[in-house]
Amino acid sequence: MSVALSVLDLAHIGDGETAAESFAHSIKLAQHAEQWGYRRIWYAEHHNMPTIASSATSVLIGHVAAHTSKIRLGAGGIMLPNHSPLTIAEQFGTLETLFPGRIDLGLGRAPGSDQRTMRALRRDPTSADAFPQDVLELQGYLTGQTRITGVNATPGHGTNVPLYVLGSSMFGAQLAALLGLPYAFASHFAPDALEAAVATYRKEFQPSEQLAEPHVIAGVNVIAADTTEYAQQQALEAKRYRAGRILAQGRDLTTEQIDALLESPAGAQVNNMTKYSAVGTASEVDAYLRDFAQRARADELMVVSSATDRTAWLRSLEILAEVRGLGA
Repeated sequence: MSVALSVLDLAHIGDGETAAESFAHSIKLAQHAEQWGYRRIWYAEHHNMPTIASSATSVLIGHVAAHTSKIRLGAGGIMLPNHSPLTIAEQFGTLETLFPGRIDLGLGRAPGSDQRTMRALRRDPTSADAFPQDVLELQGYLTGQTRITGVNATPGHGTNVPLYVLGSSMFGAQLAALLGLPYAFASHFAPDALEAAVATYRKEFQPSEQLAEPHVIAGVNVIAADTTEYAQQQALEAKRYRAGRILAQGRDLTTEQIDALLESPAGAQVNNMTKYSAVGTASEVDAYLRDFAQRARADELMVVSSATDRTAWLRSLEILAEVRGLGA
């Protein structure tokens, strides 16, 4: 398999953990991923979620960059309608200035939160409608070709931080193709439109100064272990954890009750979210990812280890690196 491998770190705050402990785990993962040979690590902007610590995404990227030396780091992504393009250009221009050649900027148009949190962010409900224009404005600041006369990003001006369009629908695929930008599809939790969106992106892609040929990044869940049974158990625990957060609605449910929810029509959503999951031993995971990369027509896979046990979480990515010979 010739596709590159990268990591999406969800900056998860586990049961009994603090945000500070989550950050320490992210540092440990990044240092190992750098040693193992992964291409990049991304962090996503989420708000008002007690189990996710990456709300101040650019700050976390800077913290991890200061504790690593060469692996690329970025946002997967910044929810641009939550911010002014100038602010994001300044933030990521600062990161690129401090850590040259190592910073990526993935952009999404979703809120990364619920309706109440959107109001707390002072986000206008219609702000997503301006996403294409905001991407172009941001790009202008970073390339040094500002679209607002007399306004420049400092730092940021001329840093040419590479942009990526994130999405899970035709909208993102068409926009990325039109602007000639790489396209990252969130198939690790929103799998339904993967093949159609990638086909549209590749068909409609127009070369740009940043990118001559289309580049597809596809998200996929991975839980690799030394035995199939242990990997499957970790996958089940991860699914139970997700079901408890999505379906329990604040109730403290037993394992039996969560399993019953997973078997119900409401549980179909959780099961579908993890449709693309490589679970098993090194050889089983490698075989799955080869098939998935072909199905997704991907140039790069963004792998997510959803194992709730920290040792299993780290071991998943180590096993994958070993079987792919990333550090060789």
